[in-house]
Amino acid sequence: MPSFLHEGLVELFRNRPVLAVEMLVEALGLAVPGFTEARIEPADLSEIIPRELRADLVVLLLDDRPVLVIVVEAQLQFDPDKPFVWPCYVVGARARYRCPACLLVVTPDAALTRRLSQPIALGPGGFALPMFVLGPTGVPVVTDIPEAMKRPELAVLSAVAHGQTEVALEVAVAALAASAGLDEERGALYGDLVLSSLSEAARRALEELKAMRNYEYQSEFARKYFAQGLDEGRKEGRLEGELKPLVHQFERRLARALTPSERAILVERLREQGAERVGDVVLDLSPEDLATWLAASNGH
Repeated sequence: MPSFLHEGLVELFRNRPVLAVEMLVEALGLAVPGFTEARIEPADLSEIIPRELRADLVVLLLDDRPVLVIVVEAQLQFDPDKPFVWPCYVVGARARYRCPACLLVVTPDAALTRRLSQPIALGPGGFALPMFVLGPTGVPVVTDIPEAMKRPELAVLSAVAHGQTEVALEVAVAALAASAGLDEERGALYGDLVLSSLSEAARRALEELKAMRNYEYQSEFARKYFAQGLDEGRKEGRLEGELKPLVHQFERRLARALTPSERAILVERLREQGAERVGDVVLDLSPEDLATWLAASNGH
């Protein structure tokens, strides 16, 4: 099951297709052809290659005709299957639109950025897929509110990338200000994404900002969001803080990495049962029973 952060990152690029181009050019230094339109295309590439292949997002650049197709993938942890299917995405997109194609991987994890940045070797003769990986250090630091309001998706991406650093409060304020000017549904999604990405210290600083006696928010959404949303953001932050050591404990007991589905079930168990009960499970069950517990739909 895709996580909230995964889906939120994809939504940023879906709502602003040209963001994929901006990141390739501004963050990764790639030259792209001139274009007059950037639009979202169906992400199902199985019509071209006979197996189920569905990318997170496909952005097509056009100048009367297709000139470049960008396959966008959000990646939160290493998946050993991806280096084998990502070249299929690129080849499938190239065959469908009869134009050059490339892959843009977006991750908030610096270590994963380094791991994924090596070209994927496809066979003898140096045939390889170049990897364009946008990690946290590659995302611009957006703290200027007028600039953030021009490109709110970039501002939110900046908050996600830098929400655990010393500029967390500044990028969060800029991103929330930009989000406040959007329609309520999109603004709420972006606000949740920003808050869930912040360090505990940055969240506390935002709460102090909310409590400032003479501070007035500039929009009804901001007033509403800071009244209700920070509590939810704090809960999500506690959940993330509890999840990391539990994942480590589970993986040590199982002597392997958790699969994406097991990790999703662990998050569900953590929400339902709490960290103490889930921690007891790690200690009480054998590795075999632990794997069964992670695969069970009811947690028993």
